[in-house]
Amino acid sequence: MMAKNKEPRPPSYAVSVVGLSGTEKDKGNCGVGKSCLCNRFVRSKADEYYPEHTSVLSTIDFGGRVVNNDHFLYWGDVTQSGEDGIECRIHVIEQTEFIDDQTFLPHRSTNLQPYIKRAAASKLQSAEKLMYICTDQLGLEQDFEQKQMPEGKLSIDGFLLCIDVSQGCNRKFDDQLKFVNNLYIQLSKSKKPIIIAATKCDECVDHYLREVQAFASNKKNLLVVETSARFNVNVETCFTALVQMMDKTRGKPKIIPYLDAYKTQRQLVVTATDKFEKLVQTVRDYHATWKTVSNKLKNHPDYEEYINLEGTKKAKNTFSKHIEQLKQEHIRKRKEEYINALPRALNTLLSNLDEIERLSWSEALKLMEKRPDFQSCFVVLEKTPWDETDHIDKVNDRRIPFDLLTTLEAEKVYQNHVQHLISEKRRVEMKEKFKKTLEKIQFISPGQPWEEVLCFVVEDEAFKYITDADSKEVYGRHQREIVEKAKEEFQEMLFEHSELFYDLDLNATPSSDKMSEIHAVLSEEPRYKALQKLAPDRESLLLKHIGFVYHPTKETCLSGQNCTDIKVEQLLANSLLQLDHGRSNLYHDSANIDKVNLFILGKDGLAQELANEIRTQSTDDEYALDGKIYELDLRPVDAKSPYLLTQLWTSTFKPHGCFCVFNSIESLNFIGECIAKIRAEASQIRRDKYMANLPFTLMLANQRDSISKNLPILRHQGQQLANKLQCPFVDVPAGTYPRKFNETQIKQALRGVLEAVKHNFDVVSPVPTIKDLSEADLRIVMCAMCGDPFSVDLILSPFLDSHSCSAAQAGQNNSLMLDKIIGEKRRRIQITILSYHSSIGVRKDELVHGYILVYSAKRKASMGMLRAFLSEVQDTIPVQLVAVTDSQADFFENEAIKELMTEGEHIATEITAKFTALYSLSQYHRQTEVFTLFFSDVLEKKNMIESSYMSDSTREATHTSEDVFPRSPRGSSLDYNYPDSEDDTEGPPPYSPIGDDVRLLPAPSDRSKYRLDLEGNEYPIHSTPLNCHDHERNHKVPPPIKPKPLVPRTNVKKLDPNLLKTIEAGIGKNPRKQPSRAPAAPPEDIDQSDNYAEPIDTICKHKGFADDIYAVPDDSQNRITKVRNSIVINTQGEEENGFSDRMSKSHGERRPSKYKYKSKTLFSKAKSYYRRTHSDASDDEAFTTSKTKRKGRHRGSEEDPLLSPVETWKGGIDNPAITSDQELDDKKMKKKTHKVKEDKKPKKKTKTFNPPIRRNWESNYFGMPLQDLVTPEKPIPLFVEKCVQFIEDTGLCTEGLYRVSGNKTDQDNIQKQFDQDHNISLESMGVTVNAVAGALKAFFADLPDPLIPYSLHQELLETSKIVDKTERLHELKEIVKKFHPVNYDVFKYVITHLNRVSQQYKTNFMTADNLSICFWPTLMRPDFENREFLSTTKIHQSVIETFIHQCQFFFYNGEIVEAPNPVACQPPPSNAVQMVEPMVPLQLPPPLQPQLIQSQLPADPLGII
Repeated sequence: MMAKNKEPRPPSYAVSVVGLSGTEKDKGNCGVGKSCLCNRFVRSKADEYYPEHTSVLSTIDFGGRVVNNDHFLYWGDVTQSGEDGIECRIHVIEQTEFIDDQTFLPHRSTNLQPYIKRAAASKLQSAEKLMYICTDQLGLEQDFEQKQMPEGKLSIDGFLLCIDVSQGCNRKFDDQLKFVNNLYIQLSKSKKPIIIAATKCDECVDHYLREVQAFASNKKNLLVVETSARFNVNVETCFTALVQMMDKTRGKPKIIPYLDAYKTQRQLVVTATDKFEKLVQTVRDYHATWKTVSNKLKNHPDYEEYINLEGTKKAKNTFSKHIEQLKQEHIRKRKEEYINALPRALNTLLSNLDEIERLSWSEALKLMEKRPDFQSCFVVLEKTPWDETDHIDKVNDRRIPFDLLTTLEAEKVYQNHVQHLISEKRRVEMKEKFKKTLEKIQFISPGQPWEEVLCFVVEDEAFKYITDADSKEVYGRHQREIVEKAKEEFQEMLFEHSELFYDLDLNATPSSDKMSEIHAVLSEEPRYKALQKLAPDRESLLLKHIGFVYHPTKETCLSGQNCTDIKVEQLLANSLLQLDHGRSNLYHDSANIDKVNLFILGKDGLAQELANEIRTQSTDDEYALDGKIYELDLRPVDAKSPYLLTQLWTSTFKPHGCFCVFNSIESLNFIGECIAKIRAEASQIRRDKYMANLPFTLMLANQRDSISKNLPILRHQGQQLANKLQCPFVDVPAGTYPRKFNETQIKQALRGVLEAVKHNFDVVSPVPTIKDLSEADLRIVMCAMCGDPFSVDLILSPFLDSHSCSAAQAGQNNSLMLDKIIGEKRRRIQITILSYHSSIGVRKDELVHGYILVYSAKRKASMGMLRAFLSEVQDTIPVQLVAVTDSQADFFENEAIKELMTEGEHIATEITAKFTALYSLSQYHRQTEVFTLFFSDVLEKKNMIESSYMSDSTREATHTSEDVFPRSPRGSSLDYNYPDSEDDTEGPPPYSPIGDDVRLLPAPSDRSKYRLDLEGNEYPIHSTPLNCHDHERNHKVPPPIKPKPLVPRTNVKKLDPNLLKTIEAGIGKNPRKQPSRAPAAPPEDIDQSDNYAEPIDTICKHKGFADDIYAVPDDSQNRITKVRNSIVINTQGEEENGFSDRMSKSHGERRPSKYKYKSKTLFSKAKSYYRRTHSDASDDEAFTTSKTKRKGRHRGSEEDPLLSPVETWKGGIDNPAITSDQELDDKKMKKKTHKVKEDKKPKKKTKTFNPPIRRNWESNYFGMPLQDLVTPEKPIPLFVEKCVQFIEDTGLCTEGLYRVSGNKTDQDNIQKQFDQDHNISLESMGVTVNAVAGALKAFFADLPDPLIPYSLHQELLETSKIVDKTERLHELKEIVKKFHPVNYDVFKYVITHLNRVSQQYKTNFMTADNLSICFWPTLMRPDFENREFLSTTKIHQSVIETFIHQCQFFFYNGEIVEAPNPVACQPPPSNAVQMVEPMVPLQLPPPLQPQLIQSQLPADPLGII
């Protein structure tokens, strides 16, 4: 059964290949191709085909197992499938004759028959005979495949007779044919099938082939197959035909002519070659190797087919050619790159046409080699040519191989370079010629389009030569020049008209009437008309100038880095030697210490908070401790400051101790590192023995939000660090406290410092006690205009070159001290050098004994600014005018200089002032004697100046202002109040031109005899126990939101002629100058809208409360009324007697006037502006107005009829240096409150939230509904996108971003410009980041409805009360989804932006918490009329903070952030321009005071205030 199921074996046939064989004599020097035919049939792959097979063998090889002493070879077998699908196996035998390589005779074998007899044998036998592969196999059989002949014997089934039809080698074809004929006769006897194979048909001789065909045609059933083993043509066909003859069941064999078969075979080869070449083309790196590529392609069918047909050798050759092509292509590209880079190199090395115009290329090469930049452009290779070195692989080396320059292409580039320089020179000449042509055309105005000018230049030779692009470029350059010049001249014109601007108010943009007045005056100027075609730019310049007048600082100075304040600070910092006044040891022994210098070190604003707390618990920087009064000088410094070591130890501040405060592990570690650095620095440089023993005290700040969690850890770590540093540790006392620092802590730390000072006393060398060493006898302000054409050191050289010049106090960066003998004594004179715009702030609010007003005689604007400034200076203050020019010759040679110098001298004569001139080419001005007469005059009038100042301060103390000069160490007259608020981070005022350590009045000599209690009563110090007022003096926390005004003394019944002296005497007895904090009441007959505003409570009061801040007895109120009435007498007297009567008062005294009323020049200049805008009034009427109208908006305009309108609400814009922002807002609130009380008494509830209309222009964009400003393609308003993009590109790290208010004028200007052109670039406007941020907030404040709908406020409030954080956040996320789609997109965009801002909190100090404080009123538009809303403001703010902090979770499906950002405290005060964000979105200019916020709150519902 199994035998039946077995598949039958395929039939097997043995074919014997025979043909001419024998010695060289018999067959010639080459065979007939039997072996090649067998090789190609058995192993058809090209790699297995060997074209050479020798029959000359050694005896050893003949006896090997392959030949096996036989004259035939076994080639192996081939399995073949027929057309009918039946397989058969064909064994191939080659009958040959091997020749001995020694005798060149046939080898002797077992069969000694001749070849013809052997070849016809039908039975072959050879035991263990191996298959033959190639000649190299002989002797190395083990290295090749070993396959034995089956069973050692074969029966031949057919013969393949080979006849070589090529031109034989040493062989005659007839002899071969004769031999074949004999062989055929012998073969035919075997009765086996025979086929003739015509071999080497690729080299066929036609008549040989015809003879073979003729030979075959004479035989019966003898077929001829034309073959070529080399090209594998018909090889398989001849064997297949023989099998068909042997197997009668198969069909008749089909013989294909050679040419047809050859074409078919070549087509296969060509197709395979194309496919293979495409594969090779995928290789793009000419460094690739055949081994690597063949391994990658070996399994690819196209690769395999080509290898089989053509062989590996041809494939490798094809690959090598491709690689060479890649290399040459790479070299070609590199060469092209070098040639293209050559012009740039030539421009660098050979840019001078005059130098190379006549040089040959070889001479130019030698010249280039000498250039210093030669190595950067070219590389000299050791081996050449460059394309045969590895330099071609150095892609990053762009230097050009120097040997490449010897080519013709390089020489051609050089020639083109020379021609280009020639043409470029000509082009530049023609462009400059065209530029001069444009300059000659007078009618070209700034902003004029090119098209309007084109018709006037079309015939110009230069215009015809240059291209259109060049002509437009030249015109554009010309336009930029004339526009820039016109803008500079316009700005200069604005300064020349300074009197027109310096009556502006500080807290509002100019009214439309005022702007009309300004335009009316300026429109007559040609420089104004020059910018007619650039009206928006002109308006922008004007608004920017007004903004500078409104908020003058050195940061906003229009002269930039040429600001006088900046240059003075730089010069003094480099020129003055900071003298050591010995302030570190002012005491004989430790028991007599009454002043303590404390250095406070903290991170992220903690130091400033501690300093504020200590000052809050002090009175005039005097602190009561253990029955003794100590004067404290505090120096808070942030631990991250790069100037930490330099700030710690200065010539003017040497600390007795250092408080190191921390509130986290991070800040504790940071403090530890800082202490280590300080101690290392002290020990290394050995500055002072005291410094090496500086006491440190670690102090832990109270953690209000996480006291139970972090406090024990911080306490433990702090104690460990204190033990390590051997310093005391002050812990948070037991109990709960609302503030970060406790009085007990501060006292404990201060006791430690005093004990340490006592301990170190023996180490420190004592010095004599010197108090008030830096106190000045005279305070002089020198004013100079920014941008004047002279150097600052010129006007300061009279002081700096003096040996008596020294540094002023610390913080007075623009002041110096002079020690000069004036009269009979040596006097200390403080000279403060300021710009005019900075001096405005001190002109009326500070005690100044004299002014040195400097102007340039070359600049009208300088004189204009001097006039504007001098007009408002009180005529009791001496003035020195100084004109600056190059030399005395200028006066005679230049009419403009002569005119300005004459005007200055004329003004000086009119006001009885000193006048001098400084010449840059003269040396006389470098002596201080040039100002000696002026100093003497100031000293003579000192008492009168101070009396006048005190009287004026008493009469008009409606606000506190920053002082110019330092107070005495114990003679401070200025109180600082710190509101009791956890979120109070208000810094100092934005800009102090002179310094922060200030005082208003000199300390009276008997000041130390008296003190004030909390009610303002005087008491003698010696009669009071020292320890009885510790609690009273220090427990001022929380302090009142606004200082309580001092009630005048009860015996002041009437304002008699000696009232001013009486008030002066009272102030002299009052060490804290409390009257300066209380305003004088207005007369009864003066309208309540006067600027003599009463102080109102910062919290709205219930009906029945008095108008003062605190409820006081009725008699106190009556006393105030009497003072008000007494003032009326003086005021009415002035009105009755007229202008001239003011000059003569009782006791020879008069009320100070202004210099503009003493100088006809100053007065006529101001009057000329008035005439232009009030032409309907005569001069007499104007002068009458000056005598009768007294109801100006501020004290400066009382005597200023030309600059103050009759109606205070229309066009009367006050001097920006006189009235602060907070003051005017308080006045407005006061007026509003009075009107409510008088006109609407029955109404109990007063509307407290009534935001003013911010814009004073019509807009079709701002204030529109959000839906009207967006589209589906643009879901974000364009203005919002522009602002956010500008902020993120230029100011993301700006300190106080969104907290610090920008310039209000700039904010309006941004929106106005955007209204006119939505494509405007904010970068081109030159505005600050804070101005853009303010404009962005204003956009949302102007929306008809808040971005967060009112309908969702209650849901947000309820959701915020959910305790579980995850649940709360998911609920908030659901609420956000309820937003209108437009609101949602914009809200997402804004919150994402604020999140990016908060990520920079380390530099901008704006955490998510700070940003939410600034933004939540804008986004939610709170209703402050609803009292219930006030109790939830903190919750609403926390909602916005959550949105900012969890931005990724709410809008981008991110994870919930577990820990909030670290809290960034306020920045150091020296850099801060910080304000508290108002609770209502009122657009108020900086600085915003805490009192202004509190004034918006409703009346206390519990009646506890």
